[in-house]
Amino acid sequence: MNDQIERPIDTTTMIRVGGQLGSNCAGIYEDNNGQRYYVKELESPMLAKNEWIAAQLYQLAGAPTLTYIPTVNSHQVATRWEKLDKQSLAQFSDDERRQAQQWFAVHAWMANWDAVGLHGDNQGVLNGQVITIDVGGALLFRAYGDPKGKAFGNDVYEIITLRTNQDNRRAYDLFGSMSKLQLIDALSRVSRLSDDAIIHTIQQHGGSDKLAIKMVNRKHSITTQLTTLMQHSNDD
Repeated sequence: MNDQIERPIDTTTMIRVGGQLGSNCAGIYEDNNGQRYYVKELESPMLAKNEWIAAQLYQLAGAPTLTYIPTVNSHQVATRWEKLDKQSLAQFSDDERRQAQQWFAVHAWMANWDAVGLHGDNQGVLNGQVITIDVGGALLFRAYGDPKGKAFGNDVYEIITLRTNQDNRRAYDLFGSMSKLQLIDALSRVSRLSDDAIIHTIQQHGGSDKLAIKMVNRKHSITTQLTTLMQHSNDD
């Protein structure tokens, strides 16, 4: 699902066969070979690049997403069209919920407050594997495109807020019940990433040095929280 097609797609050479499914202006496009793509039309290249970089960082962390495809149009973000087994959290089995919880700290690291979606529709199942369907709410911008500003800082408060803030109801429903051992496992998945790999991934895909440093700092914030959690676990 995270394998890349290096050649950018050009929707001007394709047929539009379907409309938007989420909150952003989008459509389903089909190329000459019958391959379909879901393509979002964002307000600026900055928004599109932000989502593209987020997808690469999800891939770096091993967190499954749809396959993101580069586009000729700098305002677009494209994913390969897939027929999902399940399209929302409400359909998940207990095992699928546990699969989704494994990637909790990746969402927190990425400040992806929309990781589960307003209606639980940002988590799905493809070929038996739980995936995040859309990562547009990660990093610098909210899901609707507004900048996060100071709310996206060096400290990963999302380790707490994604589990306790009942205003973010679907995230609370999914992550609020995680055990201490589940949290340790989830935080470890981010903590073990190398600083160099994070920096290289962001710079390779056009991200700023400032963003690269912030994501390294956020990883260290998670490592600090992991250490504290493990110490408390040993005290129990």
